[in-house]
Amino acid sequence: MGFKGHVKNGAVVLDDPAGLPEGAVVEVAVVRKRRRRPTLGEELMKFAGKAKGLPRDLARNHDHYLYGTPKQ
Repeated sequence: MGFKGHVKNGAVVLDDPAGLPEGAVVEVAVVRKRRRRPTLGEELMKFAGKAKGLPRDLARNHDHYLYGTPKQ
């Protein structure tokens, strides 16, 4: 059986009163909030707009610049 709560003025306060009998022995474990990891897209956005001196049509013609195929 588990209960959730928070610390208020140094005492553990249950979020939902459980009706535990006075003097009941309880065990408390601290739960750390997990930090949300950034997605791959969020990580890659730090590189957005950093490249300088590229051709204006690079997005459309990247195969031309990489492999020498005809431009579109």
